[in-house]
Amino acid sequence: QVQLVESGGGLVQAGGSLRLSCAASGRTFRSYAMGWFRQAPGKEREFVAAISWSGGNSNYADSVKGRFTVSRDNAKNTVYLQMTSLKPEDTAVYYCAASRWSVVAMEEADFGSWGQGTQVTVSS
Repeated sequence: QVQLVESGGGLVQAGGSLRLSCAASGRTFRSYAMGWFRQAPGKEREFVAAISWSGGNSNYADSVKGRFTVSRDNAKNTVYLQMTSLKPEDTAVYYCAASRWSVVAMEEADFGSWGQGTQVTVSS
C-alpha cells in the first residue's frame, strides 16, 4: 500500500503558476507510475497528467497540454505538477495517485492509491 500526501495548492490569479507536490511512502516509489487527477465542483474527477516509473514517459489531458508539466524525483519519493498559465477553469481539488503499473496510465481504475487532495483556486 502507498500513502500519498499532496501539498502546494492555493489561490492564484489567472495567468499565474503553482507547483503541486505529492510525497509518497510505503511501496517502493520507483516501481510504479504516478498520476494527477482533478475534480471541479459538480463535475466528475478527470485525468490531468501521468508519468512513468522512470520519468521517461508522460501523458497529459488536452486541456492542460503545454501549460502543465509532471515530473518526479525518485530519490525524494515525490511527484510534482508544475502548472502555468492557469485559468479559472483549472479550479478544482487536485489528487495524486499511484498506479498499479510501471507504465503511464490514464484511467482511474489503473490507480490503486490516492491522496487526500489539495485545493487549487484560480481567480479571474
